[in-house]
Amino acid sequence: MAATHWLDKSLTLDSITWHFGNFGEPRLVAHTEMGLHELGLHDLAQCFVEAKELMLPLLARRTEADGDPYEILEREGLKKRGDELDERASALDDLGPGRSLIYEAWIRYTRAHPERIFESEPQP
Repeated sequence: MAATHWLDKSLTLDSITWHFGNFGEPRLVAHTEMGLHELGLHDLAQCFVEAKELMLPLLARRTEADGDPYEILEREGLKKRGDELDERASALDDLGPGRSLIYEAWIRYTRAHPERIFESEPQP
């Protein structure tokens, strides 16, 4: 679940497609996807998977001369698809000022499953 923190930052500061330019390491991507499902954010997880399938192959071929993820999408003729995914993720996360879909899911999850978050017995 902790991996979803970086996606929350990306949704706040950039976009879901841009996220993979900053946080596209395969294990982090896998943990983020698992965390979204664990939190019950299945719609966002589906959007994340679609963005991953679009962006990771493009970014795997990226060189320093290629520019940012938006420039790559434009050059590859995939800007419209990238924009669709960005808009969909943004709409899912649009809960109003100061609110986060992911962090609110963390709170619900913690309240529903405190035994998964807190140790049952203090450790010496």
